[in-house]
Amino acid sequence: MAKKISNLEDLGGFVFSTNENFEFDSNQENEETLAPKHQRLEAHLDKKNRGGKVATIIRGFQGNEEDLKTLGKILKTKCGVGGAVKDNEIIIQGNFRDKVIQILQSEGYNVKRVGG
Repeated sequence: MAKKISNLEDLGGFVFSTNENFEFDSNQENEETLAPKHQRLEAHLDKKNRGGKVATIIRGFQGNEEDLKTLGKILKTKCGVGGAVKDNEIIIQGNFRDKVIQILQSEGYNVKRVGG
């Protein structure tokens, strides 16, 4: 029995068209990165779906993915830990929220501490 498709996400993000004149419009490629002083970042602590381990999450970055990855690499290097950049968030392993806030503020970003 075939799987029922209820929306386009079930197709894996692909859209099939019979229109011969269809042109794919990609607006996300040239997204401009705001200057650090105009960014409003949020620093969260999270341990959901991580086996009880704490992670520091930075949200709110506005810009292209390359700049986000560069910022994530800077934070991981200065904290001396691992992490990832995905879903427009920077994830740093461990409770480094205060250190991350200091690093981001020294880089010129406006950072808000969110949560307890």
